[in-house]
Amino acid sequence: MPNIYPSASDASDALSVQAVDFTYGNGHSVFRNLSLSARQGEFVALLGPSGCGKTTLLNLLSGFQRPQAGQVLINGAPTRPELPELGYVFQSPQLFPWLSALENVRFGLRIAGRYDEREQREQALRYLRLVGLEAAAGRLPRQLSGGMQQRVSLARALALEPDVLLMDEPFAALDAISRASMNEETLRLWAELGQTVLFITHDIDEAVFLADRVVVLNIAPGGIHSELAIDLPRPRSNLQTRRLPAFLDYRNELMGRIAEVMAQSPFLLEPTS
Repeated sequence: MPNIYPSASDASDALSVQAVDFTYGNGHSVFRNLSLSARQGEFVALLGPSGCGKTTLLNLLSGFQRPQAGQVLINGAPTRPELPELGYVFQSPQLFPWLSALENVRFGLRIAGRYDEREQREQALRYLRLVGLEAAAGRLPRQLSGGMQQRVSLARALALEPDVLLMDEPFAALDAISRASMNEETLRLWAELGQTVLFITHDIDEAVFLADRVVVLNIAPGGIHSELAIDLPRPRSNLQTRRLPAFLDYRNELMGRIAEVMAQSPFLLEPTS
């Protein structure tokens, strides 16, 4: 299984991290000379143990944090939090409990100043329809299941129609059935809308199922351990794709790479109580 995707960026890259160094104020170094890129429309999964810098990398890409050296580009321009080309889906839905599902989706459009009120509602309803929640448009978050809340969060990010979607373990808190369903839903929306997606996960099976390419991160400040192209047929389904022998081969290959990463730190190999 050769690695066919280089980290060097070019003009067609939707996102590019170039020779980045990042250290927190307490002196903890996370990245040294990190370079990573993703092509337009590519689905990239980031995989690695806790503490390797996955969420920090998303914060750098979104502009919430700044590197001490190097640069982070979205569509060739320096990133910043208000960049309209960027969408962000968090680990938890982050919904406003007093707003309906529709108004939660509309909120981002209001803040961005896009469209008039009628058009905002139409856009919000369109994306609720895309995630299968048109009938729940008037419900408050407390009236929705965890999976439904995360669909609202996804619709809110998609309604802004970003070129690049950053997803930080968005389904980690869901039960196995809901998570599998959201994996399929994410791929369906990605195929329809064509965004570049950078998806953080701790789940090797999820990474293989979703991605065109999986990037394995080293223990901080090691940067990238390796990259693996996932050449599985699309469209993918839980019932068929996860049964393929190639799926198991990719899964086992990544398990081996994660074991190599964890072997770098004896602390990570200690049993937990």
